[in-house]
Amino acid sequence: MTEVGALLRDVLHCESPVSHTYQDVFIAHVSLDPLTATKEELLALIEQRGKLSDWLLAVDDNDILLQFIFSELIESNIGNNAPCFIYNFPKSQASLAKLCLADERVAQRFECYYQGIELANGFNELTDSKEQEKRFQIDNEKRCASHLKEKPIDKNFISALASGIPQCAGVALGIDRLVMLALKKHHIQEVISFTVESS
Repeated sequence: MTEVGALLRDVLHCESPVSHTYQDVFIAHVSLDPLTATKEELLALIEQRGKLSDWLLAVDDNDILLQFIFSELIESNIGNNAPCFIYNFPKSQASLAKLCLADERVAQRFECYYQGIELANGFNELTDSKEQEKRFQIDNEKRCASHLKEKPIDKNFISALASGIPQCAGVALGIDRLVMLALKKHHIQEVISFTVESS
């Protein structure tokens, strides 16, 4: 987060980033704790804000409801004046990240938002092969319960983890999005070299 923040300041000449936990930003903007909220409480909030649809009522996964609330009710309120890091996502939304030692309900994952754009997604990478395989299996169990097709477990990835890798972190940063902000463009098509349609 520190390195990404320094990069953003250098490239965008913006204010220093601010940081909030996923839990704190929910409590601040929608008065609801995402780590303890029930499905009924999540749906009640969505209905109260006039966003309830039939497909949301059919959802049997709190993470989908949380992601909907975050994108529809929170995102527009963060990162407008300075880049905003949201960190410590629920562990169910960060299957490739290490859990936090202080609170194992959350994992060491962050996202960075600025001027309405998600710029980066980062993890303190999980390097325990057995734990990673277990998480993949749990994800597939959730998919089956939701009548979705299982995803094949990447055995090569699990094997590579088992071979041993050092402590590491990974960040996916949208370079096109960064360039768009730096050049003050309004659409990503204005900065990408080749559009999907031209390929």
